[in-house]
Amino acid sequence: MSATTGGASGPPPPSSSPSAAIRLVNLDLNLLLSLRALLTERNVTRAAAALGLSQPAVSAALARLRRHFGDELLTRIGNHYELTPLAVRLVDRTENAVAGVERVFSAAPDFDPAATTREFTLLVSDYATAVLGPPLAAALAERAPEARLRLRPHTPEDVSGADERLRGVDGLLIPHGFVDDLPYLDLYEDRWVLLVARDNPRVGATVTLDDLATLPWVTIYHRPTAFTAAAQQLRAHGIEPHPQVVVESFLPVPELVAGTDRVGLLQGRLAARLRPEDGVRVVPCPFDAAPLVEAMWWHPMYDGDPAHRWLRALLAEVGAALPTIAAVDGGPQAE
Repeated sequence: MSATTGGASGPPPPSSSPSAAIRLVNLDLNLLLSLRALLTERNVTRAAAALGLSQPAVSAALARLRRHFGDELLTRIGNHYELTPLAVRLVDRTENAVAGVERVFSAAPDFDPAATTREFTLLVSDYATAVLGPPLAAALAERAPEARLRLRPHTPEDVSGADERLRGVDGLLIPHGFVDDLPYLDLYEDRWVLLVARDNPRVGATVTLDDLATLPWVTIYHRPTAFTAAAQQLRAHGIEPHPQVVVESFLPVPELVAGTDRVGLLQGRLAARLRPEDGVRVVPCPFDAAPLVEAMWWHPMYDGDPAHRWLRALLAEVGAALPTIAAVDGGPQAE
């Protein structure tokens, strides 16, 4: 396992000008909790119940927030409320801000995993959840029984804005090739394989690059800023996959390939779990698909946090204990 800071000093610190300090001093941080509840519930009564406050108190908080932002934040549409465009932009920022405040005030010079009630939050794909989630949850339950693990699905926006998003969570689990200039820890390796339907008449024991250019595909994301590394390598060979179905996660790929003439790329660790009744088979990639190295990425502000260091060590241990994957008889198999 390896860790590195990526060689960057990170973004410049926030402004420390007197005017910025005055604005912060004049703000009531309780408004942040009210803002989160209002953005989540989109209803004053439900927000008050979630906060354990009276409805007039939350109505007063909403009025103050409207004055501060110069925006309605919640607008009535028929018999319900909708978020304004500004409020929509504030949803993730508010969640990250609350998480950051909680982390500031829960910080301690020492960390005792057996006694902690901390919630650890990781941004993950369904692939990482399936592979690393169960052993990580088991290890956490054993070593830190009062702690909580929150696995939140990451989005392309989380990845493209990782430097900002990682201020409010413990880490992002994603392979190399998408995030730069942030600290990371390599967890485990995997490889890409091709899936075809077991009864696909257009594919024999192997496929060629020409086959991949003509067969319909199940692709992941398929956006200019969101893709799999293997798909990028395929494009480097001059092959542009024809996406017949596009999904935002990996687990549905086998079902979308089964019984069709589609082809899809899948990680070997997921393919190793396939059963004969799933109706798909693995064929070797006709191009040199570089190994996938899954890593944890985090914001430099957590480098010295004792709880975060403990979590990183636990992730490294769990990742190292995963079985290796080898290609056997044309298909991946756990050793």
